Amino acid sequence: MRKYFITGLLVLVPLAITLWVLNLVISTMDQSLLLVPERWQPHTLFGREIPGLGTILTIAIVFLTGLLANNLVGNYLVRLWERLLHRIPVVSSLYGSVKQVSDTLFSSSGNAFRKAVLLPYPHADSWTIGFLTGVPGGDVKNHLVGDFVSVYVPTTPNPTSGFFLMMERSKVVELDMTVDAALKYIVSMGVVAPEHLPTKE
Repeated sequence: MRKYFITGLLVLVPLAITLWVLNLVISTMDQSLLLVPERWQPHTLFGREIPGLGTILTIAIVFLTGLLANNLVGNYLVRLWERLLHRIPVVSSLYGSVKQVSDTLFSSSGNAFRKAVLLPYPHADSWTIGFLTGVPGGDVKNHLVGDFVSVYVPTTPNPTSGFFLMMERSKVVELDMTVDAALKYIVSMGVVAPEHLPTKE
């Protein structure tokens, strides 16, 4: 009985969590329908809500925004809009910080989370996996003697929280492992181990 129960959990728990996350994402994206005038909303036109319609609308808005921003006129409008936001006291600092982080994370030219690394943490006798995010800058660099790198160490099983460390490059070991594989390893608490690769000679 215990064996069958555990087997059932192993099958149903991942499925239930996947469906829950998908439902959460779709429900959140469906909120974009609130931007549509009342007379054009599904419950007015069809007499009922249509799940997923807002998700399609959100994806279309994101795609069209990217398409617009990539041409000359759209790029000018985006820069004009950003200049306007930078003149608003509180909004300017908030928008500037968020944009800098998003540009670093999502830009194809960015270096964030491009390399998984092995590093001693939280003490010299234990090791964990982190991600290279760059090198220290600003006045911080003036107070560090040697070659340092910036590393993000995610927590388990929630990788969206973690610790930002600045470490000597010699103490950080670059792994022959994709970022996706490293994230799965972290989220699964070490259960889903990446494929073993032979040591390079």
